[in-house]
Amino acid sequence: MYIEPVRRLGWRAVAKRAFDIVITAGLLVFGAPILLIAALLIKLDSKGPIFFSQVRVGKDGKLFRVRKLRTMVADAEQQLELLRDRSEIDGPLFKMRDDPRITRVGKILRKASIDELPQLWNVLVGEMSIVGPRPALPSEALEWTDDLRSRLRVKPGITGMWQVNGRSTASFDDYVRHDLYYVDNWSLLTDLAILAKTVPVVLFRKGAF
Repeated sequence: MYIEPVRRLGWRAVAKRAFDIVITAGLLVFGAPILLIAALLIKLDSKGPIFFSQVRVGKDGKLFRVRKLRTMVADAEQQLELLRDRSEIDGPLFKMRDDPRITRVGKILRKASIDELPQLWNVLVGEMSIVGPRPALPSEALEWTDDLRSRLRVKPGITGMWQVNGRSTASFDDYVRHDLYYVDNWSLLTDLAILAKTVPVVLFRKGAF
């Protein structure tokens, strides 16, 4: 038996890009006042920059820089190795429910996923998509199996199947399964379904920490 892989060329690629631009434009208009308020609160709450910048792995393994609103103390990256063995998720991902590096304002921004809003810029310039696999760190990608590297066939997303099916509470096996399912079964209807599921996940703060 042979299964034809999903094709993302031609009109499908154009439709996906148009979908990203339309959704991103709407979110930027709605989110601009929220971004301004969040930026002010970050500066009042702790020392350090407003944005946190980090290199991630994009489509076809191309590296790009993603930006988020800063939710941790300024030296959070330096403190990571001291906390590595306290991760509450298996595999190369690091997730910790009561991460001491997170600031007071940062906890609120993370719970509401407001810290992710600057990634809309990455979508506008074509480095990311609204829906897709989570953009991984280069250090995480080094531990991937050959199967998991298939996720690099598509652009990473702000939201995706993993985020709406457990998020930080899901296991690494679930992370792999959801990402590969999305890559192999993508359609605009799938993107719309994931986007619809994202709304209650954000509103009710499911799996966010």
